[in-house]
Amino acid sequence: MAVETDVLDELRRLRSRVPRLAGSLAATVDGLVLAHDVPDTEPEGLAALTAASLGVAHRMTDAAARGDFRELLVRGSRGYVATYAAGTTAVLTLLADDRVNVGRLHLEGRRSGARIAELVEARTGPGGGRHADRPAPPEHPPPAPDPARPIGTLPVRTPQRPAHRPRPQPGG
Repeated sequence: MAVETDVLDELRRLRSRVPRLAGSLAATVDGLVLAHDVPDTEPEGLAALTAASLGVAHRMTDAAARGDFRELLVRGSRGYVATYAAGTTAVLTLLADDRVNVGRLHLEGRRSGARIAELVEARTGPGGGRHADRPAPPEHPPPAPDPARPIGTLPVRTPQRPAHRPRPQPGG
């Protein structure tokens, strides 16, 4: 349980460094709470929503050929929700008021995400992340995106005619 205590200490230090930070949560990429400092918010629900948005963010960065997920920022009418990668096994979500300094939020969120990644990896070891069952990717840089492919396009499946004619349904 030492990692949870260390992560909670990091979340509290983060709150002292970022004015107008309303709350913070560290969770696994699967949506399990590691530590939280989110008053007036259900941490388990926020962790589950973070995992869901993380999945969408991973797919978006893949589809747009933008590399690995780093961060996600959502702005609502009363503030921000910022999510930062914290290594391969954890994620950091911050809740901030609408008058927060977004640059400072990013700076400190990235730093805390890196610190939380160190704490979690020291406990679980490297390679225990989201795709631990897959072989590690090669160490060379990914190929440059195809300039002929418009950003965000996905392969399109063309419907084919069935090999047989469907039987007529009674009453229809």
